[in-house]
Amino acid sequence: ELKGICGKGVHNVNLKLHKGEILGIAGLLGSGTIELSKMVYGAIPMESGEILINGERKDCSSPKKALKAGIGFVSDDRKQEGLVLIRNIRENVSMSSLDKITTGIHLDKKRETENISAQVKRMNIKISSLNQLAGKLSGGNQQKVVFAKVLEADPSILILDEPTRGVDVGAKAEIYQIMDELTKAGKSIILISTDLPEVIGMSDRVVIMREGHTVLEIGKSEMNQEIILAYASGGVSENE
Repeated sequence: ELKGICGKGVHNVNLKLHKGEILGIAGLLGSGTIELSKMVYGAIPMESGEILINGERKDCSSPKKALKAGIGFVSDDRKQEGLVLIRNIRENVSMSSLDKITTGIHLDKKRETENISAQVKRMNIKISSLNQLAGKLSGGNQQKVVFAKVLEADPSILILDEPTRGVDVGAKAEIYQIMDELTKAGKSIILISTDLPEVIGMSDRVVIMREGHTVLEIGKSEMNQEIILAYASGGVSENE
C-alpha cells in the first residue's frame, strides 16, 4: 500500500496492490508514472509518504532496502539502468542476489552457475554461454536477462516499467507468460506502460495518472483505450 507519496513530479499518490494481481498504471509521458515507480524502489528520493507491505511500514529509501523489503524493479531503460553491458550474463543475473551465493567474501561459483542456468532456461534466453557479454545480446534477450536478475532475488512484489519496450513479438509473449506465472504463484505486479493494449490485456485494475496525480481507477470490465486516453490527456476531469 502507498500512502500519500510525494516527490518530484508525484503528488499525494495513494494505491493498494493485492496479492496475486497485476495493477496497471497508465499515463502519458511526464504524468509521473515512472517517477512514482522509482520512488517506491528508492532510486529517486521520496519527499513524504509511507510504503506498507502486509500492513507493516517499510523503509524503501534505497534500492537495496526496497529489495530487502521484497520489491523487485525492472527499469524502463535496460541499457542505462537494467544491465551492465560490458559485463557478462553471469555477473548481470547474480548482481541482485549475491547474498544468496556468498559466505563472507567467498562466492559459491557452482551454486551461482546452477541458479543462473535455471533462470536462463526459465526465461528462454538465447545465449552462447553464461560468459557472453550482455551488450552482445538482442534487445529481447537483454530484457529477459533483466527479468532473470530481478527474479533471482525472489521478490514478492515486482514493479515493471515498460517491460516489453523495444522487444520483438516472440519475446513479448514470453514476458507476458512469465508475468502470468508469477501472479499465479502469489506474486504481485505493478505494470507501468504507455502501451495501452498491454495495460488493458494484462492488468486486473488500472489506475490512470496525469500531472503527478491519480485521476481514475477502473476495473477489468470497464477498461478501454478511449477512457484511459481521455483521463490521461485531460480530455475528461476526475469529477466528470
